[in-house]
Amino acid sequence: MSRGVVSIGLAGSLGPDAVAGIAPAVEAAGFHTLWINDTPDGDALAALAAAARVTKTLRLATGVVPVDRRSATEIAAEVASLALPRDRLTLGIGSGMAKEGALARVREAIAVLHGAGIPRVLVGALGPKMRRLGADEAEGVLLNWVPPTEAAAQAEALGPDAYVAVYVRTAIVDAARARLDAETARYASFPNYAANFARMGVDAADTTIRDASELAGALEAYTAAVDEVVLRAIVPDDTVEAYIDFVRRTGPTQASASVSA
Repeated sequence: MSRGVVSIGLAGSLGPDAVAGIAPAVEAAGFHTLWINDTPDGDALAALAAAARVTKTLRLATGVVPVDRRSATEIAAEVASLALPRDRLTLGIGSGMAKEGALARVREAIAVLHGAGIPRVLVGALGPKMRRLGADEAEGVLLNWVPPTEAAAQAEALGPDAYVAVYVRTAIVDAARARLDAETARYASFPNYAANFARMGVDAADTTIRDASELAGALEAYTAAVDEVVLRAIVPDDTVEAYIDFVRRTGPTQASASVSA
């Protein structure tokens, strides 16, 4: 039986104007949350502020802000300065690239963000210790690059009360396949992700959705495993039109008709 809601993820590098152009379509298509990756060239919080201005009920989330690059104090200050709607906001945070002190760094960030009045924090986590930290001290965890069976196993290990979301790179048209393959290869080259794929015994491509024919089955498997599935949109080119096409084809209110078309 399905337990999970379906959300969508975009890159912060698109910029606030593009995200504002896409967000109303995301809301209309019935997605639960709009997630924005925070990158060195893309401020997720600024993009979410733009989305907040053009939507009414759509939930907003960062996936994820690395706290070795942006401190929790800085994050909280930006949330306040942008007047982000906290009742719609989830702050996804991660330890970042620095390995030493990762658990302590994330634990402190959770405390700072909660202390600043941000009620909902999820922790991006690869390893079991970070996942346990997110389940115990934050409001849940965000998994990344895992197949449905592994997502289910990790969620089960955290217990029934832990909120678990998962990012799934998704392409639904042939023209986007090369970009998906490039992103998959890039992550597979990172030592921590390569080690994680080896531990799971899967190829990186096994954790993605590669075309529209796979969408329904993958969503059924992922939504049975976790609380929230985030379709990280991979499109042929970074235009507002390409993302809106993706949204309309994959949104919960239209997915069945779109996939069969």
